[in-house]
Amino acid sequence: MIDSGTSSQSIADIVAATTSGQISCREWAQSRLDRISSVEAHIGAWAHLDPQLVLDQADRLDGSPAHGPLHGITVGVKDIIDTQDLPTEFGSEIYRGHRPRRDAASVALTRRAGGVIVGKTVTTEFANVTPGKTANPFDPSRSPGGSSSGSAAAVASGMVDIAIGTQTTGSTTRPASFCGVVGYRPTFGQLSTSGVMQVSGSVDTIGILGRCVEDIAVYRDVLLGVPTKTLPLVSPPRVGFARTNRWLEIDETTRSLLDDLADRLAANSASVGEVPWSPSMEGLEEAHRWITGFEMTRNLSWEIDNHWDALSDGLRDGRLRDGESCSEELYFEMRARAANSRHELPSLFADIDVIVAPAAIGEATPLDDPVPHPWLYRPWTLLHVPVVTLPILKGPNGLPVGVQLIGRHGEDRFLLAVANWLEKTLGYPSSYTTG
Repeated sequence: MIDSGTSSQSIADIVAATTSGQISCREWAQSRLDRISSVEAHIGAWAHLDPQLVLDQADRLDGSPAHGPLHGITVGVKDIIDTQDLPTEFGSEIYRGHRPRRDAASVALTRRAGGVIVGKTVTTEFANVTPGKTANPFDPSRSPGGSSSGSAAAVASGMVDIAIGTQTTGSTTRPASFCGVVGYRPTFGQLSTSGVMQVSGSVDTIGILGRCVEDIAVYRDVLLGVPTKTLPLVSPPRVGFARTNRWLEIDETTRSLLDDLADRLAANSASVGEVPWSPSMEGLEEAHRWITGFEMTRNLSWEIDNHWDALSDGLRDGRLRDGESCSEELYFEMRARAANSRHELPSLFADIDVIVAPAAIGEATPLDDPVPHPWLYRPWTLLHVPVVTLPILKGPNGLPVGVQLIGRHGEDRFLLAVANWLEKTLGYPSSYTTG
């Protein structure tokens, strides 16, 4: 029996209930709107909400004989992704009231599958560093992580069943860790970014934030526009732990938790080893900085020329300053460095199935440090490989700490299957301290 007062059900459970008539799409949507009414004032996950629009979508689904794989599932959409019936403002006053004329591909595919778009979730300014109003659901004095802050917080607090984010550096991975949800960043180019504000075309991807790996897998198939498939069963995997030259910058407690995770994996028959970290891999952090800075500065040329004073200091003094100072020669040198490192990936995965790396140095940081430690994410994002973040650890204050599972290029379904094995085998901490 599905309980509309809780948010722990999987997508499969909710869809089974809405398609069988156990609960109507309208009733389920209203339960999420009630949840929003009770917690949104403390979290601030939403940039735009229209409750009547939500109920209208649910009513249309209840009156339709077609039942898609997301029938009645409530979805949050990051506010850099176009929606034809809601504003898209990119976290910037420059675009206050901006109304796109069409849905982004990800939104259109969500609607086609029976998903109910609840609203637009808060993003940092232009998906960069300057935060919006969102607080961490477990401790309002801490950051939810950026830039997909509202999407992660909305899922973590039960306001929606699943949400779309994006990633250019760590914009899905980081908030998934801070907010204690599952995050997925696909192999570069697999999921359409049509209708998504471009930050850096060399690395931008859609991201998905959900409560469990199987939910992520269902929604990935929807966004691919293919029939949903059950994740394959896998044997205990061969796992390589990545301890880079910045390993000692990880919180001591987190390092201890990761060491314990290695022991737990080995105790469950996984093969556990170390990933050899070549000097060329260490150069990826610098390459990501210059590539994304160069490309974002070109993508925001109109805003720079016409609304310079409306841009935040964090944006002007960060990627835009890098982009303005980056020469053509340096940009293409960094592009070549990234390409060369991608050629090394087969050797990196020669004896392992997945790489495990920290998703954050520790628990969520204070609100005034919204986008910390980009070096944790830059190499994997620039390598174009798929990443799943699992909130499998608990920090010293009872808050979530995630780990990254990195897979081979293009082998997203296998990575999700391994993540599902790990989720089912080890589980998540039974509860976090909400603060």
